[in-house]
Amino acid sequence: MNSIDAEKQEELLAIILKTGIKNKSAIQIAKEIMNLGENGNSLRFLQDVSITDLVKIDGIGISKAIQLKAVAEIAKRINYPILEKQKITSNQDVIHLFENELKFEKRELIKVLILNNKNIILKIRNIAIGGTNYSIISPKEILSEAVKINAEKIILLHNHPSGDATPSEADYKITKKIDEAAKLLGITLLDHIIIGDGNYKSIKF
Repeated sequence: MNSIDAEKQEELLAIILKTGIKNKSAIQIAKEIMNLGENGNSLRFLQDVSITDLVKIDGIGISKAIQLKAVAEIAKRINYPILEKQKITSNQDVIHLFENELKFEKRELIKVLILNNKNIILKIRNIAIGGTNYSIISPKEILSEAVKINAEKIILLHNHPSGDATPSEADYKITKKIDEAAKLLGITLLDHIIIGDGNYKSIKF
């Protein structure tokens, strides 16, 4: 992130904080908050940083820490209705919409994009987060929402926290398993896309 971008992020945080404390401005506190983010190019880290870590910063009390977490969650939820109206014409569209969200995730996050026959996203489901071994997730869990709303297509999407998007043997196995189950239900699995840090892989059939 260049210095101009960094300044903008710090200014946004300072606006949320509103005030500083004696001998420390809101901007200075904002800089310390930004230092908690390992990747340094987004405020998304606020979704994962703990309240305990935030209150270690002089000038951040419990109430401000909770406020920062709430703002991060609201921003995340506001973005979803916009995504759910997008038309998917290629896997590049999927990458464009979700890469920034997934490439810095420290936990494994699995998403199912549920589409209509015109490839417009109807719904987005988060299936698993963190230490879940997604290879044992049942096709029913993946496909249940699509069946419920009579959707015709889905796209499976997940990240590799290691940053390497190379598909594992488990990735291929679960893709085949879900594809076979989807076909029995009249649903097309268009793709399974794996996102790493600056790279991605598409498992096609």
